[in-house]
Amino acid sequence: MKRKDLIIVVASVVVSTIFSYIICSQFIVTAKSKLQNAEVVSPITADFKVPDNTIFNNESVNPTKVIEIGPNTNNQPFAKQ
Repeated sequence: MKRKDLIIVVASVVVSTIFSYIICSQFIVTAKSKLQNAEVVSPITADFKVPDNTIFNNESVNPTKVIEIGPNTNNQPFAKQ
């Protein structure tokens, strides 16, 4: 590479760097876009609200109870007969 070509390459790199910095600082990143808003969250407390008595009562269905449909004496349900 000749010395003249090296000067042209260095000059073009410097000019393109300055140009890209100006464009980026003016149009892409503005002062308003640097500000961020955060959602305000209510603090967690140790208070527990009592559930509604129409839904949670002593006579309601217990989904964790084991339900047995009938006595099952078949040890191999998929065996050929």
